[in-house]
Amino acid sequence: MDGLNGVALPLESFRLVEGSAFVAAPSGGMTLAQLGADVIRFDQIGGGLDSRRWPLTAEGRSIYWAGLNKGKRSIAVDLRSPEAREVLTDLIAGAGSFLTNFPARGWLEYDVLSKARPDLVMLAITGNRDGTTALDYTVNCAIGYPMATGPATTSDVINHVLPAWDLICGQTASLGLVAADRHRLIHGVGSSMSLALSDVALSAVSALGHVAEAQINGTERPRLGNDLYGAYGADFVTVDGIRIYVVGISPKQWSSLLGTTGSIAAVTEIEHRMGLDFSDEGDRFRARSEISDAIRPWIESRPIDAVAEVFDSAGVCWGRYQSFLEMVDNDPRCSTDSGLFRSVAQPGIGTYLTPGSPLAFGGEIPVEPLPAPQLGEHTDEILASELGLTPQEIGRLHDSGTVSGPNRD
Repeated sequence: MDGLNGVALPLESFRLVEGSAFVAAPSGGMTLAQLGADVIRFDQIGGGLDSRRWPLTAEGRSIYWAGLNKGKRSIAVDLRSPEAREVLTDLIAGAGSFLTNFPARGWLEYDVLSKARPDLVMLAITGNRDGTTALDYTVNCAIGYPMATGPATTSDVINHVLPAWDLICGQTASLGLVAADRHRLIHGVGSSMSLALSDVALSAVSALGHVAEAQINGTERPRLGNDLYGAYGADFVTVDGIRIYVVGISPKQWSSLLGTTGSIAAVTEIEHRMGLDFSDEGDRFRARSEISDAIRPWIESRPIDAVAEVFDSAGVCWGRYQSFLEMVDNDPRCSTDSGLFRSVAQPGIGTYLTPGSPLAFGGEIPVEPLPAPQLGEHTDEILASELGLTPQEIGRLHDSGTVSGPNRD
């Protein structure tokens, strides 16, 4: 991979083998790849469980798979073949780090793989800590958020469409692998790590106070619609029908919101009448309906362009609701001018906006985004460069159906 302005990539010497499916593990590997790591993903010949997941192109190509595997190399093997497993074991030993959410049993057990590499770093993602199956959707339903999401007038459970626990799990996995690699560098020993998706979710909701709130106060977090719990945040509609969200948490955000909307006097009157102190964000939450009534006339009597100009010049914290299509078509942050995105040609899919790592080193994105590989695109290259196999040996593996490549088989 190429960095910008000749700057060394943060993880250019880090090597990882990834055996994975779905979101958590692939997103963790991709995070490392986008910072310069050499990430080799192995898949079953013909594609694994997630190779055809939606969204798809009209031709049936998985945009989902391409999105989570940018910048990686791909080797396709027959995972049922003992010889293929030997190839992968050698590959994992050579890389020294291994990420998977496949069952860590048999040849994928740490004790087995570490025989070929005693200082192996391995992280195995599971659904639950006891090894039983779970996905983001089954974890999320038990975490409490579906009971606290949605309009206050409904009692139906509402799932969030964002696989948040998968994504947080992937980031936790990438951090764990880098931490274990640093530990190996200092102490010369490997690490066998496990990471349960449900533990990630439980840790997150605990960090946000939900566990202690339920245990200490014995209360349930109520449904609040779009209101911001414990502070002031509300949605409004401009005169031309654009829905926006405004937030007033910090003193600057709060004073800017009131000043621009001409609601200082009205909100001060509400504060005195209700016996509250709006320097306390909790009191703003308690009076959120009355505050919104005071702010609403200014916003709802103006078009979005006028609201945006005033809010942005005054430093009001606000955002515009928009669909995916609207974001792509209209949001300047979702363009090649933003610094995050490039137009990348993805084989079999087309050219579309692709981000590099959101971490900006020295103010710039450190790694140019690359397309995801075609399945088995780098099979021969990996066998030759990483394992030192000759063309004849590689040819024999192809002939026996042990490995596959996109053009050769």
